[in-house]
Amino acid sequence: LFPPPGQESVDPQKTAFLLRKAWTLYSVTPLYRFRRARLRDYARLLSAFIAAEKQKGLAVEVGVELDIKVALSSLAELRGSELDQAALLVQLSSRSRASSRNSEDKLVWSGWFCSVFGDDLSENLPEDFTSLPLFLSHGAESYTALVGSWFQKTFDCCFRRLAISPQNLSWMVAMWAGCKLDRAASAVELVFSVPRLAQPLDISYAIHPEDAKALWDTVQKTPGEITQEEVDVFMDCLYAHFHRHFKIHLSAAKLVKVSTAVASAHCDGIVKILHSQYLPGVLMLLTELAISQIQ
Repeated sequence: LFPPPGQESVDPQKTAFLLRKAWTLYSVTPLYRFRRARLRDYARLLSAFIAAEKQKGLAVEVGVELDIKVALSSLAELRGSELDQAALLVQLSSRSRASSRNSEDKLVWSGWFCSVFGDDLSENLPEDFTSLPLFLSHGAESYTALVGSWFQKTFDCCFRRLAISPQNLSWMVAMWAGCKLDRAASAVELVFSVPRLAQPLDISYAIHPEDAKALWDTVQKTPGEITQEEVDVFMDCLYAHFHRHFKIHLSAAKLVKVSTAVASAHCDGIVKILHSQYLPGVLMLLTELAISQIQ
């Protein structure tokens, strides 16, 4: 369920910038001939690529002359085991050409590749390939497209948007609702979309965090392990409770979003991680989803 003891000690200060931002998820096939020692070269090449694309009239911000500065760095903390590659952080900053040289660069886009317990993919890889199957981006889609395009051309890899199925969302809400938190937790919320209506209709279902945890504790047989059957029972209990009060069968609607104090996730593949203690656990689950889309 969550990384073994000792593995979850991610330095909160080094990873704070990853929390409470909406990240868009992608799966990425292994990178060919990626060399960690050449990050400075890659930053320079990516910067030149973005400048060349903008010269073609594909300006990201119209009417403003911006120099885009690219920084690539390793996040050694963000991996599950020794077999995982350290995460790779890509940051784009802008400086207006009109502003003074001393002015601060403004971060306009961030993206990072990671693998947390992604052994399934890395074990049998040929030597020249690097496995970082999960990519998360925050910022303008035009920058994501440029960065993705450069990585695909340079390392012969393929990016695909990573959607989250209703079944995986129900796993997430069950797992995260059962987490112990050291501070007052926010409500567990499930959002359902009702199909086949002329006007779109969403139903929001909020559960007190202590009630959700108490329910999960009665359902879960072995602490630290989860089965599909337990997730189904947990969801069925929530559906039965809702039906008793509102006479609506939620099982006929589509689960599109879940929110808990640990994280929130949308079926479109947008995730917000809220608690540093559970960052490795959330990334472990997302790495698994990315790998299942690649294989």
